[in-house]
Amino acid sequence: MRKIMINQAAEHAPSSDLNFLDLEHLAQVEFTSECPEHPVESALLLTGDSGAGWQAASAGEQTIRLVFDQPLTIEHIFLMFDEQQQSRTQEFILLWLMDNEDAYREILRQQYHFSPPGTTREIEHYEVRLNQLKVLELRIMPDIGGGEACAGLKQLRLA
Repeated sequence: MRKIMINQAAEHAPSSDLNFLDLEHLAQVEFTSECPEHPVESALLLTGDSGAGWQAASAGEQTIRLVFDQPLTIEHIFLMFDEQQQSRTQEFILLWLMDNEDAYREILRQQYHFSPPGTTREIEHYEVRLNQLKVLELRIMPDIGGGEACAGLKQLRLA
């Protein structure tokens, strides 16, 4: 029997061996909303203060779309969400568009329940193989219960 004890208190940051992409120079970002104090680039850039992350200016479903200048291959998607204030269940969907295609493909759909002060952070690291990636889209439904929560994203990293 192979066994691994799960330590729920540990935060699983991505391996430092990963060579994260410099999205600032590889893609254009499109988004539905942003709070001036928490612009979208603060969740995407590798340098500078990414501590605050992105936050939408209004409640409801939000989209962040990365449109790459040239098709590329990615093998890792790292996401970090943070909610310090409000108990809620969030759902996000990751979609991708291959170069020379016009139909998005779903990578995954995930729900997570935030329950401050105990459960405030969701960290996801997915191993994928997306060849000829032209567009990566993240859709966030911040409260599937219909509440007035604003979407936020602490980090999005690709390798």
